[in-house]
Amino acid sequence: MSNFAFNNPAFQKQDPRNVATYPGAPGAQPGMQGAQAASFQHGTMDAAANAQLEGMYASPSAGSIETDRMSVEDTVWKTAGLFGILLVTAVVGWVWSLGGVSFNPYAGVSMLPMIIGALGGFVLAMVITFTSRKKVRPALIFAYAALEGLFVGGISAFFEVIYPGIVVQATLATLAVVGVTLALFASGKIRASKKMTKVFMIAMVGYLVFSLLNLVLMWTGVNQNAFGLRSVEIMGIPLGLIIGVLVVFMAAYSLVMDFDQIQQGVRNGAPRQYGWVGGFGIMVTVVWLYVEILRIIAIARGSD
Repeated sequence: MSNFAFNNPAFQKQDPRNVATYPGAPGAQPGMQGAQAASFQHGTMDAAANAQLEGMYASPSAGSIETDRMSVEDTVWKTAGLFGILLVTAVVGWVWSLGGVSFNPYAGVSMLPMIIGALGGFVLAMVITFTSRKKVRPALIFAYAALEGLFVGGISAFFEVIYPGIVVQATLATLAVVGVTLALFASGKIRASKKMTKVFMIAMVGYLVFSLLNLVLMWTGVNQNAFGLRSVEIMGIPLGLIIGVLVVFMAAYSLVMDFDQIQQGVRNGAPRQYGWVGGFGIMVTVVWLYVEILRIIAIARGSD
């Protein structure tokens, strides 16, 4: 159970006996699939191999623009661009939530940016996930980043009014988790594995069930605590802190799987446009991580 954004053949390990079935896959031919496409590819391989070897050392190294294939560097730039859009609209969501440029914690907070961003972002995430299997539409991903920015700005303003300084704390903590995870992955000290992914699946299903139950109890008024079941204390420690720490580790491992699948996309020779899908997937995970850390800090400060 990896990030749903990467539920795409371009990011999956390919059967060497077959040809990738995503649009623009190397060797894919119209109307040819399976053994037929593999046979065609094998038949043309010998003829192309000699010409390829002859020009390999004579030609300058080609980047993703020249090859029109996905690369890690190009995906990094695309991801940075998406986060740039998110930051801009996060400022809009922040100002909109607080009713203007002046910060007045007694004026109340508008929930509209948060609601629009959350609902719009969810719908677009589903559309992007299902349509990218056939065609990547960067405009939809840009719109998703903008809506996520509204959501992040809105929810950040809401918590900042209640707990001043919490946004800076959550932002620094999120950057620290992402930075450490990326450093460990780049150094090869941590990788996604089948065993850990199974554990992640079980933990994720359990967390989703808990979150749904908690939401129902809060909506029905059965539990009227600020964070529902998360406010319940076990040996003096709020349950939300225990669960929150576990979820942060889950989000960090989800990032590891995201990085791993981006590398797999590069190895598969996926078209360059799939770099946008990679950036989209990372954004989904990082926003999830930020919101969880925001909630952990709020619960910790609320229990003081």
